Amino acid sequence: MRSFPRSLCAVLLLVASLLPLWAQAAAPGLPAVTVSGGGNYSLTLQVLLLMTAISLLPAILLMMTAFTRIIIVLSILRQAIGAGQSPPNQVMVGLALFLTFFVMSPVVDRINAEAVQPYMAGQIETTEALSRGAGPLKEFMLRQTRESDIATFVRISGGKGFEKPEDVPLSILVPAFATSELKTAFQIGFMVFIPFVIIDLVVASVLMSMGMMMLSPVLISLPFKIMLFVLVDGWSLLIGTLASSFYR
Repeated sequence: MRSFPRSLCAVLLLVASLLPLWAQAAAPGLPAVTVSGGGNYSLTLQVLLLMTAISLLPAILLMMTAFTRIIIVLSILRQAIGAGQSPPNQVMVGLALFLTFFVMSPVVDRINAEAVQPYMAGQIETTEALSRGAGPLKEFMLRQTRESDIATFVRISGGKGFEKPEDVPLSILVPAFATSELKTAFQIGFMVFIPFVIIDLVVASVLMSMGMMMLSPVLISLPFKIMLFVLVDGWSLLIGTLASSFYR
């Protein structure tokens, strides 16, 4: 748990360090954009692009990080236990966010060291900083993406493939990564669901053999499922499995 605040601080530090970068990107001293009518809209267009990029941050968090796999597995777990809205959505999303910060902290540290800090020191240009910053995130996604999913989107786009994984563009890598994350999340969720289904079957069979047709099996099986999950230290086991699944 000590690494959660440290990862959160790393993310906040990265965002804080990017603010001067965005401010400088919107400065009037940058190359102007001139339209055919002769007007100069450099500052306005740059601010518009900046706001557009900020609006895309939730999509980046969902589709280019570990958040998708984590939140899906946690949702399947809650459904398997059958405890309704417990834990509530706020707790589930908060846990998924902090676990995402923990998993992505090495990537954030690399982006800060290789792109943000050199740019802030004036050693590299904006284009090179963006390229360096996308590198660690792209490597992370490539490690988690199946080759079959990349091949599927290459075939859909009409491409002919790439010589090496580093040549795969983000336009193909991002949907392939999201597809792989969905498949992996449902595989983990299937393994999580099995023990709880067995308990439901056992309880339903016992109630049926005793002639208690009108008694809901869920009402009886819920305490046993919660007790089983607590006895095996289920939260620690599940969170540890989720975190380690990104480093295999």
